[in-house]
Amino acid sequence: MSRRQFQPPPRTDAAPPDDTGCTILHVDMDAFYASASLIDRPELRGTPVIIGGGGRSVVLSATYEARAFGVTSAMPMTRARRLCPHATVITPDHDRYAAISAAVMATFESVTDQIEPLSLDEAFLDVSGAVRRIGPPSFVGQWLRDTIADEQGITCSVGVSSSKFVAKLASGLAKPDGLLVVPDGEVVGFVQQLPVAALWGVGDRTEEVLLQLGLRTVGDIAHTPLETLQRALGDAAGAHLHDLSWGRDPRRVQPSQVEKSIGSDETFPYDVDDPAVIQRELLRLADRTAARVRSAGMAGRTVTIRVRFADFTTITRSRTLREHTDVSRDIYATARALYDALGLQRARIRLVGVRLEGLIPVERAAIQPRLDDPDYGWREADHAVDRASARFGPGAVRPASLVAESAGFRPPPRTRQPPRAPSAG
Repeated sequence: MSRRQFQPPPRTDAAPPDDTGCTILHVDMDAFYASASLIDRPELRGTPVIIGGGGRSVVLSATYEARAFGVTSAMPMTRARRLCPHATVITPDHDRYAAISAAVMATFESVTDQIEPLSLDEAFLDVSGAVRRIGPPSFVGQWLRDTIADEQGITCSVGVSSSKFVAKLASGLAKPDGLLVVPDGEVVGFVQQLPVAALWGVGDRTEEVLLQLGLRTVGDIAHTPLETLQRALGDAAGAHLHDLSWGRDPRRVQPSQVEKSIGSDETFPYDVDDPAVIQRELLRLADRTAARVRSAGMAGRTVTIRVRFADFTTITRSRTLREHTDVSRDIYATARALYDALGLQRARIRLVGVRLEGLIPVERAAIQPRLDDPDYGWREADHAVDRASARFGPGAVRPASLVAESAGFRPPPRTRQPPRAPSAG
């Protein structure tokens, strides 16, 4: 059974679920990349849509209508087109996804500072500190859903419980566009009704082993001796699944850690042997990476490029600068020099990437102006570009050699502040 086809187990209590103590939320955007790509294409809503490139690329996302035909993320585009030949294919717009994600995270931050992002489109939130200020956890979850839908034009699903494991299960079972609360007193019954593949960490191989043992539901795992599970799966995995089968998950929400590196890469739709095309792509990736570094308030010293050839052989080359930088021109110049030093001539290239490593907060970076620097140099130009992008959307200003790229979009509106829950009576 596909893990995406589970249904919420029926509740035995007809009363609304009690969310007391259920201060862990898992918020997950619904088909995020597809939903974001359809904001300007409303006529495609309700139809099969696949987000991905051409040729040998893989599926980034797909609408639920396309998923019904078996299309899944990371599937080769060629296979996805065979499964759903009538689907509309849209090229990914990563700048847009990043901007919407940033706006969504800002909405989370208006509620709590205890946020653990898992990716661009999902995060755990601990709202225990917001309950007195805003209202019960389910109210917070509904406010988040309404705000994201109103301001970003996309939907999300929210799981509400007292642990990360159950909250994530609940958000998946609430999809699409739903909210599911699992009260403390119902956790064991809720978890143990589910098939084994619903457990966090059970992939195809582990599921196969469990089925061979005759374990089909989480309840079966719960009532299997721990020693049996550990013999079949290993000590750590067996103990982990046994704990989850009883709804035990002591992990707390861990606020996001500072990124140690930021980068971007691009897989070409066909093997490229034109140095001018590769240099232009390095410029675009360096520009994107630098913008992300500045947005994060960081600066880095080590520039790394990644090159993958037509035979899938991959190499990396790095250079550490004398001082930290967040300047697009510095990053591109170093990346270009690293690539030129490879002497590849007409080698057939499948992928290139640019990454800035050794990141520290920009206020700690010892960025010293040179004696011959003008009053307004490349750093000031980059910040002017950032301001233009914030106002008019990513891509509003870009290097001249990239002006043929598609235009940007209007930035999402500012996040409004969460209301207080209506007082009782």
